[in-house]
Formats: sequence, structure tokens, C-alpha cells
Amino acid sequence: MTPDNSNTHSSGITRRDIIKGMATVPVLGAFWASAAAKQSYDGSVKEEILNELNIKASLPPPTGSMAGTPLRVGIIGFGIRGEQLVRASGFATPEWLTRMQEAAQKNSNDTRLKDFLEQESLNIQYTGVCDLFDIRAEKALEAVKTDQNNPKRYRTYQEMLASPDIDAVIIATPDHWHAPMAIAAAQAGKHVYVEKCMTHKIQETYDLYDAVTQSDIVFQVGHQHRQTQSFLTAQDAIQKNVLGHVSLIQACTNRNSDNGAWQYNIHEAASPSTIDWQQFLGDAPNIPFNKEHFFRWRKWWAYGTGLSGDLLTHDYDRINCLLEMGIPKYVTASGGVYTHRDGREVPDVFQVTMEYPDYSTGSTQDQGKEKGMTFLYSASLGNQYSRPTLLMGHDATMELGNSLTIYADPRSTRYQTMLEEETVDPNVPLYAYSPGQKGVDGVTSATAKYFADKGLLYTYRDGKRVDSTYLHIREWLSCIRNGGQPSCGIKEGFEEAISAHMATLSYKTGQRVEWDAKTRRIVNVEDPMVAAT
Repeated sequence: MTPDNSNTHSSGITRRDIIKGMATVPVLGAFWASAAAKQSYDGSVKEEILNELNIKASLPPPTGSMAGTPLRVGIIGFGIRGEQLVRASGFATPEWLTRMQEAAQKNSNDTRLKDFLEQESLNIQYTGVCDLFDIRAEKALEAVKTDQNNPKRYRTYQEMLASPDIDAVIIATPDHWHAPMAIAAAQAGKHVYVEKCMTHKIQETYDLYDAVTQSDIVFQVGHQHRQTQSFLTAQDAIQKNVLGHVSLIQACTNRNSDNGAWQYNIHEAASPSTIDWQQFLGDAPNIPFNKEHFFRWRKWWAYGTGLSGDLLTHDYDRINCLLEMGIPKYVTASGGVYTHRDGREVPDVFQVTMEYPDYSTGSTQDQGKEKGMTFLYSASLGNQYSRPTLLMGHDATMELGNSLTIYADPRSTRYQTMLEEETVDPNVPLYAYSPGQKGVDGVTSATAKYFADKGLLYTYRDGKRVDSTYLHIREWLSCIRNGGQPSCGIKEGFEEAISAHMATLSYKTGQRVEWDAKTRRIVNVEDPMVAAT
């Protein structure tokens, strides 16, 4: 029951005190005195809450200098993501520059071109490009060529990795090529930046782990949200037990467009004479040339990892970088093709339950009372209603995106006194953090907004908007030049890939998949069944 002095705060100030004080103020000055008293009161409450939480708006540790001899980089795969990665590292196609210039002329608040031109040089040279589609290869060469550097087109990745003119590679190919290329690069002593999902099959996840750990290369997986300032601030909140024991996490994907459902454009120049089809297939089933499979490969298990590898991995890694919960003990998945009945194999509606029966973020209740956590992932490619990522703890719930908001739980133990005194209102954010209030984010579609909310487009440094992919590549390059460990290395990539593959395996078999942390193996379902045949 709330006592009579429920409006009293630890500072000794009460709402009743303010009202009583008003009685001594002349009528003409009552309004202004009331406003001043309320401002003082609100300030004291805010200070009390912030002191209790002690959350720091964190920046990542600074990366090292980019000075020195330029690093020689090769790009393998210049499709949608490959072009984005090359641009984030400082090299844009003429077509993109023209589009951004036109956008800035139409809208003076659109700063995407300005931000790109002002970006710090990463001091690299793209000395090689490799793409199986002639048009894309030529486009890549045009983007990375400079007066001082004339890059070479390599017809195969093996030829590129054998070249003494390549120090490091960025791999942005279909998923079924990630591991073979990354393993070969590690064995050749070339540093690797590889896109998610890190691997296509379970066994090659172990093979890649061994290849990287037995080499001296710097290895980074492309989860750029690890550079996002709000996520780093959320890490501080978790470490200070602001939420209490987190028992449930909700993460979601909602997209409702052809592009969001992987119905990518098919280039009019695509043909067997412009695409090396056999090289594209690799270990996939040998089928006749198929333009849709080449450009929309994410829709088939032979080349992609579905919602598990493409989008669940982002949400999983976002939470793993906060909680470090690792690979789940059990995974169950379900779903189907309910919206885009176009011949695809991978589901467009997907639900995953990851269970961590022994995990705890810490507790404010009796020792041993709380233990265990469930991670829920829900996805639809037929609806774009925005659902936030929620970390639900005994004491508070966190909404996490490019900003973060924390609400106290009405039944919290930690905040019980503050709730009773009405210092804290469960319907009002206990803490809200937005790292950037100014500038245009360049979000021009629902799909782009989705990526922005996931921390995948940009973050802020000292109030200025910065491309998070640029920061992630810079971190990788800094580790190559100056030493250190990247934030999403082989350990994090292994956890991401295995967790995603467990979800795919559960979907395909209809079984709950179990992981043994001691043997580091799936114990109840055959490993090789991840990829469809």
C-alpha cells in the first residue's frame, strides 16, 4: 500500500511541500514561482534516477591510426552488399555519386553525399575485384580505380588469393561460398572480412574456426551494429544490472516489399555469356543456367541460409554482444511460405525459440530464485509493422534500436521504493538515450528504416552521424595495422553461425535441436542436414 507521504523523495522534496510553499507567494508571482519550483523538483528527481542507474553513454575504444603503407584489399562479390561495403570503405560508383548529388539538390537536409565525402580515408587500395557477372565486375573496377591504382579483375577467387598483390579480402558472396573462400584466404595468409551468415553448413563452421585460429590473420564478421553507440550504452546498463534478471527477449523482423523478400532485380544483360554459372554453383546441385537463382539466391537453401542466416543472425548477434549468452541449449523453429508463393524454398514467416536454461544476467531477488532465459525471434516478410526488440527483466524492460529506452517494471525489487514514492512511473521511461538528435538519416523506405532500427545503417560520434559499416571495416583494418582483436571475430562468428544453423535444422526436421556446450556439438540431430539437397 502506498503511504501518505508517497510523494516524498530521498532528497526530502515533496509535491505537498511545493504546494504549501506556494501559499506564501504573492498572487502575481505564484505562476512563475510554481514553474520554478516544479523545474527544480523535476531536476532533483531526474538526478536521483540517473544516480541510481549510473548508466554511461559509452563510446567504443578508439581504433588505431590508418597511416602507413596502404593495405591492398580484394573484393569478392560486388552485388548489393559488396557495393555497400566498398562504398563504406571509401569507394563509390559514379552512378551512386550522381544519385546522391541529385538527392541533395532536391533536399538540402539530405547529407548522405556530404557525409561520404567527409569520411576519413582508410588508406587502402582495392588492387583486385572478383565477380562472376561481367557487368558487376566492370562496375567494381570503375568504383575502385584511382590515378594511383589500377586494379585487376580476377576470374576466380583462387587466383586472387594466390596473388602477392592482395593483403586482405572482403567476402560478400552468396552464403554457400563464405566458408570455402574464407578458409582458403586464411590458409593463404590473407586477412578476412566476411558477411553473415558466416557459414552455410554446420561442419564448415568448425572447419573455418580451425582455419582462422590456426592462422595469424585478422578475421571479422560483418555485424556492424557492434559499432552502434546505443548498443554499447545498453551493454553498460546490462553490466550494472539495471534490468535485473532477464528471462525473456523478443526480437522481430517485419518487411513487406519485394526487395525485403529478396525479389531483387534481374539485370537485363544477364546470360550464360556474361555469368560464370558453373563457378557460381560450386557444391550446389548442378542445374541449368537460371537467372533467378543467380540474382535471388537467398530464396533457395542450396545457396542461402534463409531468414535464419540473413536476418535472425543480426538480432542474435545484437543480443549476444550485450549478454554474451553464446549458443543456446535448445532451439525450436517453425514457419512456412505464406506470402510469397513464387517457387522459393525458404520460409517467409518464421518463428524461433532459443532456450538458455542456465543463463542469468544477475538478480535483485533471493539467490537461486531466478535462472534461465528464452530468446524469441519472430519474422514476417508480408507485414512491416514495427515491433521493437525487448529485453524483459524482473526490474525493467529495455526497448533497443538505434536508440534505447528503459521502463521500470511495476513489480520491480530494485526500484520498489522509488515506485512507491512515485519517483519512478512504470509508464514513463526510466531512462531514454538517443545518441543523435540532429541530421538526416537518409532513411527513404520501410526496409531502410528496419535496418536503421537494428543499428545497421549508422550511429553517432560526438553528435555526428557516421556509417556503422565504415566503423566496422575501420576496426578490422586497425587490427591488421595496429594489433588487437576485432569485436566480431571467429568466436562470435562461430556462435552466430551455429545458433542460426540450429534454427534451420529444427525447421527442416521438425525437431527440437539440442546443443552440448561441453562437446561443442549438436547431440540429437545429424550435423550435415543443415543444407538442403
